Amino acid sequence: MQFPESWLREFCNPPVSTPQLAELLTMAGLEVEDVRPAAPRCSRVVVGEIVAAAPHPDADKLRVCQVRAGVHTPDEPLQIVCGAPNARVGLRAPLALVGAELPPAEPGGAPFVIRASRLRGVDSFGMLCSARELKLSDEHAGLLELPADAQPGTDIRELLALDDAVFTLKLTPNLAHALSVYGIAREVAALTGAPLIAPLIEPVPPVHDARLPVQVEAPDLCGRFSGRVIRNVNTRAQTPAWIVERLARCGQRPVSVLVDISNYVMFEFGRPTHIFDLDKIHERLVVRWGRPGETLKLLNGSTIDLDAEVGVIADAQAVESLAGIMGGDATAVSDATRHVYVEAAFWWPEAVAGRSRRFNFATDAGHRFERGVDPALTALHIERITRLILDICGGEPGPLDDQVLALPANPPVTLRVARAAKVIGMPLSQAQCAGVFGRLGLAFTEEPGLIHVTPPSWRFDLRIEEDLIEEVARIVGYGALPDAPPLAPIRAQAQPEAQRSPHALRLALAALGYQETINYSFVEERWERELAGNADPVRVLNPIAAHLAVMRSSLVGSLLQVLRYNLARHAGRVRVFEIGRVFRRDPAAPDSGSGVAGLVQPQRVGGLAFGPADDAQWGVRERAVDFYDLKGDIEALLAPRRAAFIAAGHPALHPGRCARIELDGRVIGHLGELHPQWRQAYELPQAPVLFELELDAVLAHPLPQLQPVPRHPAARRDIALVLRDGVAHDALIGVLRNDPSGLLRSVRLFDVYRPSKPGAEIGDGERSLALRLELLDDAATLTDERIDAAVAAAVQRAAAAFGARLRG
Repeated sequence: MQFPESWLREFCNPPVSTPQLAELLTMAGLEVEDVRPAAPRCSRVVVGEIVAAAPHPDADKLRVCQVRAGVHTPDEPLQIVCGAPNARVGLRAPLALVGAELPPAEPGGAPFVIRASRLRGVDSFGMLCSARELKLSDEHAGLLELPADAQPGTDIRELLALDDAVFTLKLTPNLAHALSVYGIAREVAALTGAPLIAPLIEPVPPVHDARLPVQVEAPDLCGRFSGRVIRNVNTRAQTPAWIVERLARCGQRPVSVLVDISNYVMFEFGRPTHIFDLDKIHERLVVRWGRPGETLKLLNGSTIDLDAEVGVIADAQAVESLAGIMGGDATAVSDATRHVYVEAAFWWPEAVAGRSRRFNFATDAGHRFERGVDPALTALHIERITRLILDICGGEPGPLDDQVLALPANPPVTLRVARAAKVIGMPLSQAQCAGVFGRLGLAFTEEPGLIHVTPPSWRFDLRIEEDLIEEVARIVGYGALPDAPPLAPIRAQAQPEAQRSPHALRLALAALGYQETINYSFVEERWERELAGNADPVRVLNPIAAHLAVMRSSLVGSLLQVLRYNLARHAGRVRVFEIGRVFRRDPAAPDSGSGVAGLVQPQRVGGLAFGPADDAQWGVRERAVDFYDLKGDIEALLAPRRAAFIAAGHPALHPGRCARIELDGRVIGHLGELHPQWRQAYELPQAPVLFELELDAVLAHPLPQLQPVPRHPAARRDIALVLRDGVAHDALIGVLRNDPSGLLRSVRLFDVYRPSKPGAEIGDGERSLALRLELLDDAATLTDERIDAAVAAAVQRAAAAFGARLRG
């Protein structure tokens, strides 16, 4: 909710400054997100009156103007060269004098300083300004035309109230009553005790008897419907500058005079209304639920398909409006409109909630109606709009139609004063609580210790006792709460030594050169299908965007999106990680707190590396990051535990450069290079390397076990085995280390030899692996005989398993 402070103070003007007002609203639960002046800073800009204008002698599109600037210059006018098409004698426009500072062209830039200049041989002593040059709007087709009675020499900031503060509130859904300037003024009056100035809206007498028949068939959709016919309206009238200014400061651009009037009343009182072109309505209006097969072209140009869950306003031939959300294009007002029908209604919040999101757009009207709009004032707001239309556009009003079908029941809510004091945590008297409700305009009755409050028609959030307790707390003031230490004992919970924290894991990844990224858990369905092989992802019932419609079962898609974002900003080297939940179906899984059985939400840690393996430096030749770089990072994360990397497949990874990661016989994740198909599909210049691991496996950190220092020296022997090319390294090491005697402690590969031409010693399709064996007996010194026997047994195991033989 955005509004100018000056408009608020017309309804309630407390003796507080702008910063104090912002603090007051925030501490009352109406969070002030931003306070800024109505226009950026500028200086030495005054009202100038053009007293003469002649064509430039050397430029067809320029004019040489004589501009009177009042007390800021001598009696003689200033000469200004101007190219605006509306520069004419008698026009009053903003004049930036020599030395003036205008807002910078870009945020954070230096101010634009006006200097005397010479344009095509003619001196110019200042600049006449458009609205865009003062950063008042994007309009730059001509000079900003000021009122004809503006006094030359008047400071433009004073004339246009450019120092007026514009407030932006971040309101929670229960604060529907604060979605208008008058609603906020009502809150300020309750908080400060300043008087609330209620506007005087008098009924407009009808001058004819024309009525439009309206039939409300769905009282569960519309509880009250009010309307009026107004004939002979001048829709070509100009919207008054004061309405345009207030709408702009509320963040609303002007559209047309009737639309501007409707929007003005919405911001003023929180009531969205709609104005139909009466001549385009066929016979009557019918308020009902939609029907399958019906369509409606909206004011935003989109055509939607309707069904029985969407409320509509129809005429005798077709649907004309989406109830409580947006009007239809067929009955929209235009410059050719002569007769109009003004509508204001109470739409039930549950009948509007979520409907606009079904069609992938949002409107101010839907935002208000789905939270609740005062049903008691539809007729009064019709009178307000009627008066504005008559004053600005002229016209002949007809009688007001007002159908009341079903209004919300407001049962009394009881507050126990003792309960309120206990919950809030400070002593409260019954008089204090009653005073709060009186200041808020709530009707109530009292009995000892109890206050029975009847919620007013504009408060949809007062339903239970806790709601009333919240009102007491925020009006009394959270600053009045006493400082009290906690009464419960504070006990530190020790972190299990056998498990490290996610924060420690983040530090470890950061030390390896990765940067953390945080992404949405809902992703594109394409990612799940292509990168996770998940044809049936968990769907989001109410997605925030159409393309973010499913929950992720893998972190790979999120990491690739981060990579693409960085590459679009010319990042050459990217190393990122994420720790987050994934969501997948498991028919055997019970409800784990999500409210849905058959759904598991494990946490994963994923990483991605792209570009050079190291930052550019003189001592190391640049090379691209590869599988083995990330394999080393994973081994560092899991140390001192040793993981096995076994060739495997994954939907997102290169079939020949992918491995599953096993730890203590359990698969904990995958590592590999992105599949060439997806590298091309996602338009990446080269393939990144990714990994994804189960978080609980990475956080497990077994305590070190004490081992005595060996009392006897270890023995080392080097052997060279000739094996077929297809024998995997891990398989060979596993067979060699499987020593029944227990003497062989480690086996390490230190050389691979493949001759250029096959021979008798190493044949075609074979290679020689040089291995270092380390042997140790804790109880005695090893003899050569025992060492040779253990080495021979190792060679024999390799020969039996893979046909290996010692190289001569």
